[in-house]
Amino acid sequence: MATKNLVIVESPAKAKTIEKYLGRNYHVVASLGHIRDLPKSQMGIDFDHDYQPKYISIRGKGDVIKQLKSAAKKADHVYLAADPDREGEAIAWHVSHILGLDPTANNRVVFNEITKNAVKDAFKEPRSIDMNLVDAQQARRVLDRIVGYSISPILWAKVKKGLSAGRVQSVALKLVIDREKEIKAFIPEEYWSLAAEFQKGRGKKFAGNFYGLNGKKAALPDNAAVQAVLKKIDKQQPFAITKVTKKERKRFPAAPFTTSSLQQEANRRLNFKTRKTMMIAQQLYEGINLGKEGTVGLITYMRTDSTRISSVAKHEAATFLHESKDFGEPYAATKLHKTKNPEGAQDAHEAIRPSSVMRTPESLKEILSRDQFRLYQLIWSRFLASQMTPAIYDTVAVELEQNGVNYRANGSQMKFAGFTKVYHGSTDDQKENILPELAVGDEVKLTKTDPQQHFTQPPARYSEASLVKALEENGVGRPSTYAPTIDTIQKRYYVKLSGKSFEPTELGEIVDELIEKFFPDIVNIDFTAKLEDELDGIEAGKGEWVKVVDQYYQPFAKELDQAEQKIEKVQIKDEPAGFDCDICGAPMVVKMGRFGKFYACSRFPDCRNTKAIVKEIGVVCPKCQKGQVLERKSKKNRIFYGCSRYPDCDFVSWDKPVGRDCPVCQHYLVDKKVKGGHQVLCPNGDYEEQLQK
Repeated sequence: MATKNLVIVESPAKAKTIEKYLGRNYHVVASLGHIRDLPKSQMGIDFDHDYQPKYISIRGKGDVIKQLKSAAKKADHVYLAADPDREGEAIAWHVSHILGLDPTANNRVVFNEITKNAVKDAFKEPRSIDMNLVDAQQARRVLDRIVGYSISPILWAKVKKGLSAGRVQSVALKLVIDREKEIKAFIPEEYWSLAAEFQKGRGKKFAGNFYGLNGKKAALPDNAAVQAVLKKIDKQQPFAITKVTKKERKRFPAAPFTTSSLQQEANRRLNFKTRKTMMIAQQLYEGINLGKEGTVGLITYMRTDSTRISSVAKHEAATFLHESKDFGEPYAATKLHKTKNPEGAQDAHEAIRPSSVMRTPESLKEILSRDQFRLYQLIWSRFLASQMTPAIYDTVAVELEQNGVNYRANGSQMKFAGFTKVYHGSTDDQKENILPELAVGDEVKLTKTDPQQHFTQPPARYSEASLVKALEENGVGRPSTYAPTIDTIQKRYYVKLSGKSFEPTELGEIVDELIEKFFPDIVNIDFTAKLEDELDGIEAGKGEWVKVVDQYYQPFAKELDQAEQKIEKVQIKDEPAGFDCDICGAPMVVKMGRFGKFYACSRFPDCRNTKAIVKEIGVVCPKCQKGQVLERKSKKNRIFYGCSRYPDCDFVSWDKPVGRDCPVCQHYLVDKKVKGGHQVLCPNGDYEEQLQK
């Protein structure tokens, strides 16, 4: 039986939803992603003929290709509905090649969200395959293949097998290593603060901070400077109010999410890894079964660097805010107006937003998994907040003076919540500081001074969120590349997670040093960012992909020739472990493995005895009082502490014991990481010591 219309999408989940929307005259099948790619066993680039890629059918996709060809023969029309980005356009092009379709025919359909209206509108205006998008994807694929397949074999031969190099991953590794160098080179500098407490009459006390002397800002580099200021202050005399400035301050909402900002915020707020964020976003985009309503795509396409919002979505958000009991007109940034025809469904460049803001997170809580709900709530809240009015604060800035010593006090009070009623930024949770009613000429009493010593802190190591932000700010990579890049540098053991922060490994430093020395352009951030701009130019029809590849390949080829001749084999020497193998008696050594260092017998492979490296922390086990407390790592690479006599003693703790007991309840004390440093405290809550920075 012939099918009138065949639609080819990327995933089976999408296929079911779209087929339901289009009706009985359409049959929707999935290509399961790419069906053609460069071969894994060879470079697959014809350097003598304009870098032409030698595409082959992907191994394991034979049955899928047969099914697509069979279905296409029975259909009157074939529509290619892969994702609305470069990768999707390339998939559509490869499918059209395999099926022998005319690439100039109007058979390409794109939509930014999988909802009934968006899908049906898209099929009203099919277009031809955009070869500019295809060429931009080909240029990236060819360049990445050339870099990866040229440098990786050198690393295998000169360092160790299983290593890899790539344009974006090499820059990401360099960022982590450069930050570590900054931290090691950092020299702390001392500085002091001099806070104070004031009181007007019998009113509530309020805080102020030292500003300067005789109206000019002054630093407090050491204790001597603090004591000099304190000598000028007469505690028996009042401070005079010399200036009062009252203002109304507005805080505007952030734009709705792009791929990068979603990855960063999900990492910070939900503790999601970048890959997990994209996986769950994909599920929400492709569709969730809502029961009576059927399967519906809950969010728009999740790979985008645009913050644009369609007029239809803006109008729906305004309607929701105007009609909601919780909000009303004062919270809506957009006035209600009649909408014209929906904007073209072909425009794929829109921010990540809910496909319908009317589907509140609470209404879906029983349907979505916990992680799906949390991510959907984040996307929904951020989008709705972006369409809301600003938060309004009443602020007061007061200047105080006595004997030439100047203090300042700042107060703020929320006047109108605006968008913060839906979405709280990192600064929204700060406590309001409400000052008493003060006027110029008033006098206030100094009740307390609080001098504190501080030291400047080194820059923080990169977390997943801050590394994504750094890559984006430097113009390196694009939304779809961040998750696989961060995954790769961890899998290759170039970096490891210490808590939530990335720390380079010895192996990562060796690889970075080699690439920086012999392939400086690869780790040059400006060079890599310029290439991304050139790829954008190809996409916009302003450049030829072969010329772009050639201008990057020619200097790289010269570096490659030199590297092959000059790079000497790197010996990662085994260190003596200082004890013998308990199986054969040969000396044990410290080896570098895929997941870090470990103990192994020097007679390997004749003796395969290995042991994990554990670290004594110099504390006797608080449970058995016989063994030593060891620092160990869990399967998820999280540090914990256990007794060396395990399994005879089962003591275990996530927090580091300090070797002292609580003076109140005699439970052992622990060193716990808290915001701002470390805290020595009792797990029972009976005792705590001053915070260590």
